[in-house]
Amino acid sequence: MDTDLTDPVERMLAERACERLIVEFGQRLDLGDPGDVAELFTEDAVWEWPAGERRVEGREPLRAYFAGRPADRLSRRVASNILVTVTSPDTATATSYFTTYRVDGHTGGPVPARPPVQVGHYEDTFHRAGGRWRLARRTLFLAFAGPTDRLPAVGRG
Repeated sequence: MDTDLTDPVERMLAERACERLIVEFGQRLDLGDPGDVAELFTEDAVWEWPAGERRVEGREPLRAYFAGRPADRLSRRVASNILVTVTSPDTATATSYFTTYRVDGHTGGPVPARPPVQVGHYEDTFHRAGGRWRLARRTLFLAFAGPTDRLPAVGRG
């Protein structure tokens, strides 16, 4: 990064804002309304999953994509090793690791421990406009993957 573009405090604030977007992404999917994840992206953002041959472009298509997850899905995403690089006063990139725990058919209560269904990393590009940082591109790379378990139905006979 060219230090003439951003002073150390501004760089630190930009890094923190981008880190927060990475963490908020998982929290909104796991604990909030999944469609709200789209608000973290620019209007023309791209979400890519090259190995899964998925590509979604634009905030509204992203909203529909994330809102389409099963209503009975219980998930927890763990983000780590977040490394943000500010490339200009209004752009940044990041690499972060993620682990996803997930089951479908959840009706309440804790679920017995199981291994994660995904472990990988994201490569992100961020843009700042109007003083607000947003994801402009998020690309998912899986190192380990498995199926999402479906919990057995309880009380159906």
